[in-house]
Amino acid sequence: MKSLWQKLLRFYHKYSYGNVLWLGIIYPLWFKSIESRVTVATGYHIMHTKIDEMIPFCEYFILPYYLWFFYILLGVLYFLFTNKEDFYKVCLYLFIGMIFSLLICEIYPNGTDLRPPYSKSDNIFQILVAGLYQIDTPTNVFPSIHAYNSICMHVAILKSKDIRKLRFGKAVVWGSFFLCIFICIATLVLKQHSILDVGGAILLAFISYGFVYGYPSFALWEYLSKKYPCLIQEEL
Repeated sequence: MKSLWQKLLRFYHKYSYGNVLWLGIIYPLWFKSIESRVTVATGYHIMHTKIDEMIPFCEYFILPYYLWFFYILLGVLYFLFTNKEDFYKVCLYLFIGMIFSLLICEIYPNGTDLRPPYSKSDNIFQILVAGLYQIDTPTNVFPSIHAYNSICMHVAILKSKDIRKLRFGKAVVWGSFFLCIFICIATLVLKQHSILDVGGAILLAFISYGFVYGYPSFALWEYLSKKYPCLIQEEL
């Protein structure tokens, strides 16, 4: 028992930098707070375009929509246990956009009116969509976090030298690419988001990229790694 406890302590010490994930608790708590305050009664800005009306509804895309949770979770865990620097970068990338999206929703309450009057239950996909509509209100949609986080994770995978060295590294990269695309499409064809929300997510991911991975003249990560060398020093 003592030996097991010592192994657990060593494991915790080795990956203690993973404690940064506790910051992720802020997002769901803040999101729920906004969701409780932004209702039809209070009013919000409708994200709706003519293009959205041309996009057909397709319940089968509920699968990639739900795969988003595993995509982000497994991606974060992979970087946590393989590369400290990549882990910090992907967390920084995710956190910047998620916090900024909440600020947008606070300042500019928004939602959609795209959902069809949906009560079918002819197959498992329709049942899953109906369940999604029941637990997720059509508010706080701009920018789309599903789209933003998917883009961030794919960029992190693309930038990872460790993944490129894997035997099936190319398959992982291409698999990530297609899953990212399907998730973004899913937000539209399930009528969870407007094309404005996905466009906002792409723009936000582009802006946030510069803070993490850097454009030619600036990178927040370079500044942080120089100021706090412990961020990239591996535990012995």
